[in-house]
Amino acid sequence: MAGIADNDTNDWVTDLENAILEECTATDIYYICKGKPLPESLRSDVWQICLDVRDKGNQLDNFNEIFDLPNQNELREDCTKFVSKLGNDEEEQISVISDLESVITFYCKCRNVMYNKNNGWVELLIPILTLKIPPSTVYNLFEAILDTFIPQGCSAGGNAFHILRLLLLYHDPELCSFLDTKRITTDKYCLTWFQSLFASTCNMQVIINMWDYYFQQSDPFFIFFLSLIMVINAREQIISMSDQPVDKIIETLSNMPTALEADDVGDFCSLAQYYAVKTPISFRTDLLQNIYNGKAEEATTVSQALCLPVSVRELVQNTAQDTGNIDAVRFFLVDCRPVEQYNAGHLPTAFHLDCNLMLQEPSAFSTAVQGLLSAQKQALAHGSDAGGEHLCFLGSGRNEEDQYTHMVVASFLQKHTQYVSLLTGGYIALHNYFNNNPSQFLLDHDPKLCIVCAPIYNLNMSDKNSKYSHTSDIFGKISAVMKSKSAEVKEKLIDYIVNPNNSPVQERHVSSTDKIGKRYRNVTPVFSIDDDHDNVTSVENKEEESKELVQIQQWLKNSMVVEHFPCEEVKLNGFMYKSHLIVTASDLIVLREVPDQKGIAEVIVKRPLSAIVKITAKKRHPELITFKYGIPDGENLIISDMDRFLIPNADKATKVVSEQILKKLKNREF
Repeated sequence: MAGIADNDTNDWVTDLENAILEECTATDIYYICKGKPLPESLRSDVWQICLDVRDKGNQLDNFNEIFDLPNQNELREDCTKFVSKLGNDEEEQISVISDLESVITFYCKCRNVMYNKNNGWVELLIPILTLKIPPSTVYNLFEAILDTFIPQGCSAGGNAFHILRLLLLYHDPELCSFLDTKRITTDKYCLTWFQSLFASTCNMQVIINMWDYYFQQSDPFFIFFLSLIMVINAREQIISMSDQPVDKIIETLSNMPTALEADDVGDFCSLAQYYAVKTPISFRTDLLQNIYNGKAEEATTVSQALCLPVSVRELVQNTAQDTGNIDAVRFFLVDCRPVEQYNAGHLPTAFHLDCNLMLQEPSAFSTAVQGLLSAQKQALAHGSDAGGEHLCFLGSGRNEEDQYTHMVVASFLQKHTQYVSLLTGGYIALHNYFNNNPSQFLLDHDPKLCIVCAPIYNLNMSDKNSKYSHTSDIFGKISAVMKSKSAEVKEKLIDYIVNPNNSPVQERHVSSTDKIGKRYRNVTPVFSIDDDHDNVTSVENKEEESKELVQIQQWLKNSMVVEHFPCEEVKLNGFMYKSHLIVTASDLIVLREVPDQKGIAEVIVKRPLSAIVKITAKKRHPELITFKYGIPDGENLIISDMDRFLIPNADKATKVVSEQILKKLKNREF
């Protein structure tokens, strides 16, 4: 058996040697090597082929050997400090330092960029220098790796790290939620992984073996899946550290690659490849150009993405084709549009889940969700075309309805549901994908009622004489308001609590005739449960890095508390948190319960009552309350911020808050 193994080894090495002598590509290399570690004698040639620099020439011929970067001393110091850790003899160290400094200096001058301390470049060069190749080849490989494999958004808080978080949310939502709760963003533990392709944390042989596999793959996006596996493999250890300081958890995560052994690299990379197959492919293809070709600004929306986006093209092709691979992504499509929109056209494989039920009939919504999950299991069991373990949610593609679709998606994410994605562009994008013949692909498509085909939706959304402006569905009632605010919504995270275009059911306000303070005279009613068209200058609550932790019951017993209301805080991204709304004589305070810490809460909101200029609610959803803060501006109000809550006893809560504000105003008057 040993002889057979040796012959097999010799066969692929011989094939590789022959391929190197001929014109071959990275694909040819991968077909021969299958990701195996390369023979040391062939590694340099293979890396040059995979990185397409074999015929690049000697670019260092253009280097004038003048080392005059603004921070040249800092670069030289970093090179010296790093090389001293390698333990080579003094003469060899001097040679390595010289090569490092030359390559980085020339690169900075060619690209007109600054060298930044701890940017991973020195670490990135060390494995290349082990190849014992001319400096010109070192430079070509270094340049190609930076251009091809290091994400453009690879800076603290950059798009690359938002992408990694979305992947973690998709594959391990519980672990992602744990890290989010601890406010541990991905850049805090894997910045150096991305900057140096793990060269800053792994031992040399691990790096060499990993890069052999990586370059054969010729897939820049592979770093995301390698990082994903690194985090997921540590999930049990990390979650068990819930009582540990955040810095300790970050340190543990950052050092995870150090435990990797050379013999583990094959399995590690294969597992990363498995997760890549289990991820919607459009996500990487749509973002690849933005992340690696200097167009990172085009991917700014990734930081606002609620979950993994999926393109219409992938959804349609996935639905129509049988991949034959049981590990490949198969979608279970969940259509969250209002029922009349669903009935006017939908994909045959779509399961309808009316997101309006979530607020109108919570118990019915819960039943519908159970039915959805049951249908999914049955479809999978029977091998149905509609069956898939990957949930893809579909909205209308219009802000007025999709804000509720996002709340439904958020509810699944909060339950740590795996494989949750959202169709980019919703039904409108799906409809447009089929060009002029949607009826051939969409079941029950009715041009008279379809939101894309019907002129009533395209030309006059707010026409009160139209059939749809009288519908009992809330989405038809808010369309006019959303149309006027569309530009504002595009610039901000979707506003989940937009006031409907309907008449007020009741009003509680301070008018100019009350004469209890000049501050509120001659302005729009301050406290109301009605429609609203304020120009909001800022709607995002800026959360601080650290929040005060308190004992809930201890706070509620405070003599300053006038009233207390259990509620759910509703964030702009649709997430809801169990909270407690506390009213004192001077402040509005919100305590958010801390998961896994019974009786403990964070002080999330502490607003002076004097800052509240408006309290609004929806006619159809009076328990959905928005407190708005700002200042009067002539006859108008400038709204600067807002907080939103689902309050079961909303009527009493708004009454108590209003009364306390009135008392405060009266005291100030006298």
